[in-house]
Amino acid sequence: MNAYVGTPTSRVDGRAKVTGAAKYAGEFAAEGLVHGFVVEATIPRGRISRLDTADALKVTGVLDILTHAHRPALAEKDDAWKDEVAPEKGSPFRPLYDDKVKFNGQPIALVLAEDSETAQFAATLLHVEYQQDPSFATDLERERDRAFEVEKPHKPRGDASSALAAAAVMHQADYVIPTEHHNPMELFASTVVYEPGGMLTVYDKTQGVQNVQKYLCGALMKGPDEIRVISPYVGGAFGSGLRPQYQVVLASLGALALKRPVRVVLTRQQMYGLGFRPATIERVGLGASPEGTLDAIAHEAVAITSRYEEFSRNDAGWADQLYKSPNTLLTHKLVPLDVSTPCDMRAPGAATGVCGLECAMDELAVALRLDPVELRLRCYSDRDQSGDLPYTSKRLRECYQQGADSFGWSKRNPEPRAMRDGNELVGWGMATGVWEALQMPVAARIVLTANGHAEVACAASDIGTGTYTIVAQVAADALGLPIENISVKLADSTLPQAPVEGGSWMAASAAHAVLAAAEEVRGELLRLAKTIPGSPLGDADVIDTVLADGTIASTGDRSRAVSITDAMRYGHVDRIEKEKLNQFTEDKSHARNAHSAVFAEVKVDEQLDVIRVTRMVNAVAAGRILNPKTARSQIMGGLVWGIGMALHEETVMDHRFGRIMNANIAEYHIPVNADVHEIEVIFAEEPDAHINTLGVKGLGEIGLVGVPAAIANAVYHATGKRIRRFPITLDKLLDGAD
Repeated sequence: MNAYVGTPTSRVDGRAKVTGAAKYAGEFAAEGLVHGFVVEATIPRGRISRLDTADALKVTGVLDILTHAHRPALAEKDDAWKDEVAPEKGSPFRPLYDDKVKFNGQPIALVLAEDSETAQFAATLLHVEYQQDPSFATDLERERDRAFEVEKPHKPRGDASSALAAAAVMHQADYVIPTEHHNPMELFASTVVYEPGGMLTVYDKTQGVQNVQKYLCGALMKGPDEIRVISPYVGGAFGSGLRPQYQVVLASLGALALKRPVRVVLTRQQMYGLGFRPATIERVGLGASPEGTLDAIAHEAVAITSRYEEFSRNDAGWADQLYKSPNTLLTHKLVPLDVSTPCDMRAPGAATGVCGLECAMDELAVALRLDPVELRLRCYSDRDQSGDLPYTSKRLRECYQQGADSFGWSKRNPEPRAMRDGNELVGWGMATGVWEALQMPVAARIVLTANGHAEVACAASDIGTGTYTIVAQVAADALGLPIENISVKLADSTLPQAPVEGGSWMAASAAHAVLAAAEEVRGELLRLAKTIPGSPLGDADVIDTVLADGTIASTGDRSRAVSITDAMRYGHVDRIEKEKLNQFTEDKSHARNAHSAVFAEVKVDEQLDVIRVTRMVNAVAAGRILNPKTARSQIMGGLVWGIGMALHEETVMDHRFGRIMNANIAEYHIPVNADVHEIEVIFAEEPDAHINTLGVKGLGEIGLVGVPAAIANAVYHATGKRIRRFPITLDKLLDGAD
């Protein structure tokens, strides 16, 4: 019998995706389908004084136009619009709620027509007049003085300010990370089918179907039995689908207004009106002894948020989980601007905060004339400094060693501009990565039939990370069946409960829900097996049995076994159905983190300053790896994303109008094939019996954390120019250091 967990396994949903059988939110057919097109505001702040739809309504094929003055009823109370990942403070955005304009690109109307081309044309015929508020602001650096501190559980230790000033070696600098947008391959879309009796079946691009269901029930004042949300496949999201996006509300309003199915697919440009990674200024101060131990860490993050909500993530707290220092001051501040609310984007907080921290550590290593790896080892902490807690496991030292050995780090000449390849300067840089190992309550249902087939069902989403495959692997091992005998149903709000898929928690959480349900199935099979006359398991306890090779058998003596078929036949049952909610007990006695060590090589044309990332190694310690094949892909994706953060990605705003100027993937630059060269992924062995039964930590985020800093540090090593404003483009290199 194969053991699937821990072995490279191809995606069970791969064939459906490559053959086109997999359907996404904008592809579900419905008779009499109506198409909606969104009209956006063109001012950053103010009111709509006139919205004339008369000319648009005259177009043949236009059925209706929804506006704040003409639409089905929406809930008025703030709490009705809250969702699972909403910011803690503020009033959530409500599409078409009133005449107020909160940001440029805000949806202000929905044109409904028989086909998408007609809807799009008619949208150009709306006449809109505004009363613009001249006091609008969209520039973080200009408004930085208005920043206010967010309450965060980072208690200061010692006196960081005094220790920083008195340190033998001190470094302090600002690292500026711009606004970045997700740009997933699949556009945000919703197809809402109006069912007889008024029920809505909603096909939505989301990372959490039950979250969207709850949100729509509140916003539309419906009961949970009146709205069903389905999202079997997601073409990329990584945070943009954690919160329900406005198109799902608009499509639902259209279906209610017309009593017909409605589809709304946002354009690429309209996607820039959704959430984003907030622009951030990371001010990092490090004070050290001449020997390279830290005396003080001061990290202040200043990030943007919207005026109507407070969105923040943990940018400044990561130093406490990596490095020893008796004095720390870690703060996070927000600047409210006239933009849509930022949202989670892969490794929220860590991707930006660790970038600033790890660039600063590299600069400190230069000042101390220490190897960057050696500095990190001298500052290494075996405990989480913020709570003085041990880790469930931490194999970061092994990551440094294995990554450095594979990369050939010992051959590095420490002097900038000292390594060459023809007319290119060669730079080697490194950085540390860290992420939380989170777990959430998830329920799973297993239906086992007498023919040896099992269906596993859970409301969890698969956003491309491989949840279908992980669930099938764990179920196959737990039930003792071939993986071909396992079918998996996900992302339907009628299935057993699951949170949004994010934070790298779904693999660990869903896997243990499946294990718990499988244990219930095993118990029922044992009960049935004992009904067989002369059963070899007559005196067995469930804890002493295992499901293997289509049987239930004694753990100590596999010859004492009963086939699943016989147990169910003698028990007169055709199917066994068990559902189990796996709730993790919060354990505050240990810190839970995944770690990594990233090594990057860049080559920079000495005359043109064109940068190429030619080689990367990422050594990762993330507990037990459930599927090395899909896990490697996760880390590779994070490394490619890190190239984008370091060298390409930047949402550019014209602050005179509060409008994004590069709202497309021609001018919003992301890495392409030619930008990606040699990548190696190493998984450091990290047994962890404390964190959970399988020892799983999660991989979605850790692959990105530290990558932009490693590349930036390599650029400095190659050129001798320290660029602290991302992305690092050739014009900045030509201008010189920040």
